Amino acid sequence: MVLLERAMATFRLALIQLQVSSIKSDNVTRACGLIREAATQGAKIVSLPECFNCPYGTKYFPEYAEKIPGESTQKLSEVAKECSVYLIGGSIPEEDAGKFYNTCAVLGPDGTLLVKYRKLHLFDIDVPGKITFQESQTLSPGDSFSTFDTPYCRVGLGICYDIRFAELAQIYAQRGCQLLVYPGAFNLTTGPAHWELLQRGRAVDNQVYVATASPARDDQASYVAWGHSTVVSPWGDVLAKAGTEETVVYSDIDLKKLAEIRQQIPIFSQKRSDLYAVEAKKP
Repeated sequence: MVLLERAMATFRLALIQLQVSSIKSDNVTRACGLIREAATQGAKIVSLPECFNCPYGTKYFPEYAEKIPGESTQKLSEVAKECSVYLIGGSIPEEDAGKFYNTCAVLGPDGTLLVKYRKLHLFDIDVPGKITFQESQTLSPGDSFSTFDTPYCRVGLGICYDIRFAELAQIYAQRGCQLLVYPGAFNLTTGPAHWELLQRGRAVDNQVYVATASPARDDQASYVAWGHSTVVSPWGDVLAKAGTEETVVYSDIDLKKLAEIRQQIPIFSQKRSDLYAVEAKKP
């Protein structure tokens, strides 16, 4: 029993930094191959990057959009069951009732769709001379939180720009999450400035593990992703970090270490709830 508890207190997380092309079927096939590779290396939770099945860009979202469940998520369901892993399906453009969403589907080890998370905060920014982007030209925002339970811990989901909103991470911490996963595609302007900083901030503020899964960098793409998929500990240490190429990043998540940090620096019991609060307005 002690050995079992110890095993459950640690697990291997894998982030797949996929080189995304314009051919959806190729992207899905390569993603499934890398998921199998991660499983052979002992990964129990695997995450794909944001927009793993198509190029990232407002003009691409309607063209590549699918229903969920649909073609891409069916393939993910099959490979999750084959490999017996919890699979965080990065994100794909989802079509529902004439609207488009940037959506993450999570598949369980038996292939069932556990949760679906639609990106809450749309990436509408304008940095003069560097980057202007408006997801809201084609996408609609989600309106609900998404967590799922594993034998190891509860996991909270965000997508890319969501990581800038500290309240979302706080809500997930309040709901018992010990790992937050953000499939994301920061760019060459925001990536070097804020990618790691935001991850370490969310991790330390909430005493959780934070993982980000980016597409590999394609300098020929209309939107060039930063890459550098990363895992950060509740202490703020970078445990694993990719370069820019297609790769799989592994990190062994130690929940005993998380419990020790929370015991040593007990911020949750010390919050001044008589003075302030972050509250969810929806379940």
